Amino acid sequence: MGSTFQGLEIARSALFAQQTALYTTSNNIANANTKGYTRQRVNFEQISPYPAAGLNRPQIAGQQGTGVQAGSIERIRNSYLDAQYRSQTGTAAYWSMKSEALSRMEGVINEPSDSGLSAVLDDFWSSLQDLSATPEESGARSVALEKGKAVAETFNYISGSLTNVRGDLRDQIDNVSVKSINSYMNQINELNKQIAEMEPHGMVTNDLYDKRDVLIDELSSMVNIKVEYQDSGGLAPTAAQGIAKITLVDDQGAAQAVLVDPETKTYQPLSIQYGQDENGMEAVESITFGDTEIAVEDFTSKGELKGLIDSYGYLEDGSVKGTYPEMMKNLDKMAFNFAQAINAVQQTGYTKGGVVSGIDFFDAGGSEYGAAANISLSDEIDGNPDLIAVSADGTSGNGDNAKKLSEAMRSPLDGLGGTSVSSFYEGMIGTLGVNAQEAKRQATNSTSLVDQADLQRQSVSSVSLDEEMTNMIKFQHAYNAAARSMTATDEMLDTIINNMGLVGR
Repeated sequence: MGSTFQGLEIARSALFAQQTALYTTSNNIANANTKGYTRQRVNFEQISPYPAAGLNRPQIAGQQGTGVQAGSIERIRNSYLDAQYRSQTGTAAYWSMKSEALSRMEGVINEPSDSGLSAVLDDFWSSLQDLSATPEESGARSVALEKGKAVAETFNYISGSLTNVRGDLRDQIDNVSVKSINSYMNQINELNKQIAEMEPHGMVTNDLYDKRDVLIDELSSMVNIKVEYQDSGGLAPTAAQGIAKITLVDDQGAAQAVLVDPETKTYQPLSIQYGQDENGMEAVESITFGDTEIAVEDFTSKGELKGLIDSYGYLEDGSVKGTYPEMMKNLDKMAFNFAQAINAVQQTGYTKGGVVSGIDFFDAGGSEYGAAANISLSDEIDGNPDLIAVSADGTSGNGDNAKKLSEAMRSPLDGLGGTSVSSFYEGMIGTLGVNAQEAKRQATNSTSLVDQADLQRQSVSSVSLDEEMTNMIKFQHAYNAAARSMTATDEMLDTIINNMGLVGR
C-alpha cells in the first residue's frame, strides 16, 4: 500500500506547482509593458502514479496519482506569425525609406512654387520678351542679365542640394545601416552562444529568447532574412527553442548568404563596396557578407538597406542608376542643353555696339555631366549687359534676336528628346510626383500590413492583464485548496498518532 504520508506529498507538490504558476503570472503582469516580452505559462504534469507497472506491484484497485509538478515554463509564441511579420516589416522599411528620400527630393526641387526653377525660367523668358520690345533700354538689359544669372544660380542650388542629400544617404548607409546590421548579427550570435551553453543542461532560456527575437525583428527591417532553429543537443527540453540560423534571402526567397551560422558560432560582417562610372560619379557596386560578395543587381533583398541603395545609386553595366543619380543626370542634361540653345542664338546676334556677338551667354562646361552644378554666366558677359545680343541686324532699335533668345527656351531641342526646356522640366517634376506618390502609397499599405501582422502576434504573445488576473485567482484558489488538503491530511495523521491505541491505558 502507499505511504501514510502520501497525502502530504501530494498536497506539497500541489502547493509548489501552484506557487510556480502564481510567480509566473506575477512575472507576466510585471512585464506587461516590456518591449519584446512574450507571456509565459506553466505546463503542469502529473507525477508518475503509484504503483509502477511490474509483476511484483501491489494488488490494489488501480494506480493512484501521486501529485503534480511544473514540467516547464514556456513562452506563448507562434513562429508562423513571426515569419509573416518579419517578411512584411522588410517591405515596409524599404518603401518608407524610398518615400522619405523622394520627399526630401521634392523639398529640394520645391515645385510648384514662386521660387522654384520653373518660376525662375519664366522670369528669364519674360525679361527677354521685355528686352525684345525695348532693345535700347539699359535697364531691360540689366534685368535680363540678372534673371539669367538667377537661372544659373538656381541650377547650382538644386544640384548642390541634391548632392548634399545624396551624401547624407551615403553616410546613412555606412554609419547607420551597416553598423546596425553588424551590431544586430553580433548580438544574435552572442545570444546563440549563451543559449547553446544553457539548453543542453535542461534550461529553457525564455528571457534570452525574447532578447534574440527583438534583435531578429530589427534585423528583418534592414534586410530580408529567413530564420531557422537548430537543436542545441544534450538534455535540451522539448520547450527549448534552439539556436537561430539567420540567412539572407532575395525577393524570391532564395538563400544568398548565411548571416549568423550556429555551426561555426560566427556571424558574417557586412561591408559595402563602391565604384564609379566613366564620369566619376560614385555608387554602390557590391555588397559583401563575410566572404560572400553579392553583385548589387543581385541584391534584391527588400529592407531599409535596399531602399537606401536604390535612392543613393548603384552601378549596373557601368552606368549609375537610382533615384538621386537619375534626377541629377536629367538636371544636368536640362542645364547643358538650355545653355547650348541660348548660346547658339547669342553668338549670331549683335551687341549694343552693332558688333556680331560671337560670345556665349552661359558657361555650362563641355559635357552634360556636372552642367547643373557648374552653369554660370560666361566670363565675357557677366557684369556687362551691353554684350547681350539683342539685335538681329546690328541696328540699335532691333530686338529680334532677344525674341529668338526667348523662343529658344520654348523650342524643341534634340538633346532633350525633341521637347523644350520647359516641357522637359515639367516631365521631370511629373515623374517625381508620381514616384513620390507611389512610394508613399506603398509605404502606407505595407505599414498597415505590418501593423496587422503585429496585432496578430500580440494577440497570441502579449500579456493580457484581464487574463492574468483571472489566472491569478484560479491559481490562488488552487493553492488554498492544496493547503486545505494538507491540513486535512495533517488532522488525519494527528488522529492516528495521538488518539489511536489509548484503550486500556
